[in-house]
Amino acid sequence: MPSYDPNNIFAKILRGELPCYKIYEDDKTFAFLDIMPRAPGHTLVLPKAPARNMLDVAPEDLGHVIGVAQKIAKAGMKAFAADGITIQQFNEGAGGQVVFHLHVHVIPRREGVPMKPPASEKEKPDVLADHAKKLVAALAAG
Repeated sequence: MPSYDPNNIFAKILRGELPCYKIYEDDKTFAFLDIMPRAPGHTLVLPKAPARNMLDVAPEDLGHVIGVAQKIAKAGMKAFAADGITIQQFNEGAGGQVVFHLHVHVIPRREGVPMKPPASEKEKPDVLADHAKKLVAALAAG
């Protein structure tokens, strides 16, 4: 398996070198909106530790990422009046991974509304800012 590249786009976001719409941060994880969401509220949850994917992450970091993904999922259900949540996680190119820093997709879903194709349409900044505000408020409310 190739090694972790510290210059991947998510590593740059974690270092503050690129902007994002932050949803959540603690000592081990960082969560932000996907700028090409498949549905409103589509959030990415990452470990802060350098991990290419699930195949090389420390088990305790993976566990923490999944716990945060659950928090984001619950907030997404409230913030977007979702009927369900899709969780996606890809490993290596053959598994569908595009950015090689472990990340979990948390996507609020509405009954009968299909997801947009992956990486198909960049969302408007004002819409992303509104979605971030809704998710942050839902997280704060518990």
